[in-house]
Amino acid sequence: MSALLDVQGLEAFYGRTKALHGVSFSMAEGGITTILGANGAGKTTTLRAISRMVRTTGTIRFEDEALERKATEDVVQLGIAHAPEGRGTFVHLTVEENLRLGAWGRRERGNLKDDFERVFGYFPVLRERRRQAAGTLSGGEQQMLAVARALMLRPRLLLLDEPSLGLAPVVVSAIFANLAAINRDGLTILLVEQNVLRALRCSHRAYVLENGTITLSGPSATLLADERIKRAYLGR
Repeated sequence: MSALLDVQGLEAFYGRTKALHGVSFSMAEGGITTILGANGAGKTTTLRAISRMVRTTGTIRFEDEALERKATEDVVQLGIAHAPEGRGTFVHLTVEENLRLGAWGRRERGNLKDDFERVFGYFPVLRERRRQAAGTLSGGEQQMLAVARALMLRPRLLLLDEPSLGLAPVVVSAIFANLAAINRDGLTILLVEQNVLRALRCSHRAYVLENGTITLSGPSATLLADERIKRAYLGR
């Protein structure tokens, strides 16, 4: 069976600066794959490359369809949703308006009632806040909104960048519990995360990026027990 997402020999550029150096990985449908690494390793750039936000060479195939020549809006219509670092919330719009915007790029917009019920099932607090300006939400609620807005696309693949950034541990626990539930319901997730312990515990496979190159990969449980990971990221 072919991979849902297959990336081969990926290089990415900001002007003349090369940020990724021949990155290759693939993802089967239905799992959570995590990309680990320090700041500046190329994690966010990898997601931006898949979403066609940076100049690249190499190949990116989604459901065996090449993405390299596509625009970002074309990638969205194929069913790839991107929840960026920093959440990207439209702070002056209400929660409901943010969610409606999330459905804008999909091929079939249709009746949104079922979509609202689905995301409110994962994040009940958003139902309570649906008429509230997004900028008045707490950091954790804004992160929930960012994920919920991406889900409104009805994606096949969710690209999720640093969902735990700046959040209290109890909120992080709630976010990751929701991600596990969303994945159990069938959504494939590519996760970029600096909280290595959380990321490895919730994912199925992991890749470690250093200076734009994959240096380590394998099942998440195997990497969690790897002495190199313990020394470099877990302080053990």
